[in-house]
Amino acid sequence: MAEITLNVRQLRAFAEVGYQVAGGSGAHGAMAALRRVVAIDAYEFVAFDPATGRHHSVVSDGHRRIDGDAAEEYTGLDAYRRAMATRAPVGMPEPGTERYFRRHLAPYGWRAGLTAPLFLAEGRYTGLLHLAARESFPELTGALVTAVSPMLAHVTDLTRCVIDPVGLPAGFHAVAFDRLGTLRDVPGFDASPALREEPGLAGLARAFIDSRELNRHGLWLDRDGRWHELRLLRAGVGFQGSLQGAVLAERPCSLPYELTGREVDVLTRVAAGDSNPQIAAALVLSVRTVTTHLEHIFAKLGCDSRTRLTTKALAEGLCRLDL
Repeated sequence: MAEITLNVRQLRAFAEVGYQVAGGSGAHGAMAALRRVVAIDAYEFVAFDPATGRHHSVVSDGHRRIDGDAAEEYTGLDAYRRAMATRAPVGMPEPGTERYFRRHLAPYGWRAGLTAPLFLAEGRYTGLLHLAARESFPELTGALVTAVSPMLAHVTDLTRCVIDPVGLPAGFHAVAFDRLGTLRDVPGFDASPALREEPGLAGLARAFIDSRELNRHGLWLDRDGRWHELRLLRAGVGFQGSLQGAVLAERPCSLPYELTGREVDVLTRVAAGDSNPQIAAALVLSVRTVTTHLEHIFAKLGCDSRTRLTTKALAEGLCRLDL
């Protein structure tokens, strides 16, 4: 990477870019800070959605119009492939970009364009930043944008895009999935290491998305033998929340009502409508042992019928959810 000498004003602006992306005014605040040191008349953030492999315009300012097909058209240019290979901005009009420039920039009064690929610090590609100006960009513009691009890459990181996980209480760790199995973070909630390491999670999320349920609540035993309260909720994920998704959230817990793990298994089968012989066959127990477990469960939960037991178990999330 080329060495860049920054003055105090530029350093302050770059610090402000990071602050705005992290928790201030987001993309527009970050670009307002960057405009203090880089002459920019218009900008557009284009996000890459790993679930679909397509690019979408997500944030812009200064443009009278953004052509809907521009994002995907640009990714077909040699200039895009060059930018991805070098991770450096590509100017327009340059050889190979003339037609794109004439179609999408020149008609709106722009005389110069600059497109920077956005990679997070760990190296993951999230999208593009298109810049436009009425005059040529100053010589150091490309280098300055390259320096700040890892911070701006968070603006186009759609793996963090989860819309309206309604009903998720505080204190849970969470992740989100779409039907294709793409794992995403849930803004405002810490990611769950336990769920991230569970290979069956994507399948559970897909089955939940395909069901008619709005939410699901139960108990989950992880591979280390620890119990968790587990919740599944519907949510929109991806570009503008356009994909059906599910938020899966967990927090460690002890078993309620002093239930044992085996009693939870029996209770789960009762709630599914199984008879005592069916429960015995499924859990490889004798019918007498199942009957004994049920007597203990009735006493602990204060229920006097299977119907009331089932209602209480489903309402309070006492059934086991297997991944």
